[in-house]
Amino acid sequence: MANWAWRDTLARFVDSQWFQNLVVAVILANGVVLGLETYEDRFVWLDRNWMLIEGCFLTFFVLELTLRILARGVVFFRDVWNWFDLVVVGISLIPLAGGFAVLRLVRVLRLLRLVSVLPSLRYIVDALFRSVPGLGTVIALLFVVMYTAAIMGEQLFGEISPQYFGNLGTTLYTLFMLLTMENWPDISDSVIGDAPYAWIFFVSYIVVSAFIVLNLIIGVIVTTMEEEVSAPRWAEDQEIELHQHEQVMLRLEQLSDQVAVLSAQLRALGVAVEEVSNFRVLPLESTRHEKRPSAKRGRRTRRKNRRRRRSA
Repeated sequence: MANWAWRDTLARFVDSQWFQNLVVAVILANGVVLGLETYEDRFVWLDRNWMLIEGCFLTFFVLELTLRILARGVVFFRDVWNWFDLVVVGISLIPLAGGFAVLRLVRVLRLLRLVSVLPSLRYIVDALFRSVPGLGTVIALLFVVMYTAAIMGEQLFGEISPQYFGNLGTTLYTLFMLLTMENWPDISDSVIGDAPYAWIFFVSYIVVSAFIVLNLIIGVIVTTMEEEVSAPRWAEDQEIELHQHEQVMLRLEQLSDQVAVLSAQLRALGVAVEEVSNFRVLPLESTRHEKRPSAKRGRRTRRKNRRRRRSA
């Protein structure tokens, strides 16, 4: 119990809002320092004290991860974002000398830890990853369009404008610039003088790729984001409906029990009424049988009295 108590206390400390704000502030400060480091001439003091500043940031990140591991236990390693933090901080622990000096550039990835720390950013990135299956199909369609247009462009304009359509690779790069609508007038002007029909190729490609296929990619991303936004609400509605359904079923069961009790009482009451009615009918019939002899005796007595009067 004591083990769970201190772990719960540590978990509340790690999940506290002020601690999360502190982590975000340190990550932002590290990003500012990395940006100032690019101005070596203006910030000479930063270059001189770089090892000390880097050690402070690295110590904080290692301590923060250690506290999170102790607070979460095995559950910590079930989250993909926690693994991302471990990899980024772990690479920073590699000595920055010899062949590993290039890994010094990986320190910039610490800024991406904002995604794992801030729930809103993590929510958006998760939605983007969930949209990958749909995006894969649309991107494959875009590649087919670009590859087909590249072969056609190289065959049509390879000799006219070799700097843009000299070979397949150059043509693909040119079509990518057309896809981004970058310098497309210069590209079209380089061939349209010798090939007046070239406007059909450029207009068709730009409409299909930039206006249709790219909008499909945006539509897939927006649809996935809407699903992610509505997912918690849908789950909440399902819980409410399930609770209401359980309440209705419980009420129906109670009503069924009450109906069963009332039916039993009515059946018992019906038997009692039948017994009482039978009990009341029998005495009436018996009294009728008893009165009939008394009526006959009265008639006989009256007849005898009449005969006596007549004889007298």
